[in-house]
Amino acid sequence: MADNQAAQSVYTQSRYGVSPETLSVISARNRIYAVPAWSNASSSSAKIQIGVVANFNPTEGRTLEPVRGIGYGDRVMELVPGMTDPMSMSVTRTAQYLSMIMQVFGYKGGVDGICRSLRHHKYPFDIRQELIIGALAKNAYGSFVESDSSGIASSSGSGASSISAAASSDGIGGPLTSAIITVYEACWMSDWSVTYASDTALVQEDCTIQCTDIVASDNTSVTDSDLELFNKAAVSKYINSGVGQ
Repeated sequence: MADNQAAQSVYTQSRYGVSPETLSVISARNRIYAVPAWSNASSSSAKIQIGVVANFNPTEGRTLEPVRGIGYGDRVMELVPGMTDPMSMSVTRTAQYLSMIMQVFGYKGGVDGICRSLRHHKYPFDIRQELIIGALAKNAYGSFVESDSSGIASSSGSGASSISAAASSDGIGGPLTSAIITVYEACWMSDWSVTYASDTALVQEDCTIQCTDIVASDNTSVTDSDLELFNKAAVSKYINSGVGQ
């Protein structure tokens, strides 16, 4: 009996929980992948899911410059989008003796090596995010085709068309499931911190990550095609009103 209990220990087996089926996005279905320092794989495609992530918060912004004209009163003729700032991600993760936050993103720190500082970061890394789509949402939006050679799948229903096959099963022996894929390419850490507090048992590490580019899968790139980027039926009527002509 003791041997059987040891075999079922949470320290010796990978276990998965059950996520509720909802149409709304929930954090339990958001998976973050990277190639850790201890991986023996020679390819960046061998990413594993990063555990005990308490917070993953991508943010992006750019300025909008108003165009005005003398003699036309207090009004704006057009808003011109400026250059987009690099996407920034704040990540909070519970520190583990055998896997610190630098290690899970590929740097050989902690028990894996001597990397202890941002100044030791020599190469950028990639992050893959999978927002898993449950059966309830899949049924609501039609059946999905998983996936073509580009890594992008199509939908026979009225839902989104950028649906790709997830990297792993649903955790309970099910088949590959559908996911909205986002790949953050050529990432660098811009800051890192860890706090040891006397009134809190858990130690959490925080870092800010900036990425060079964002794509919809590992095998695709963004084009300038209007049909891929925007629904032309949603174009503002203001554009066609002849303002400023």
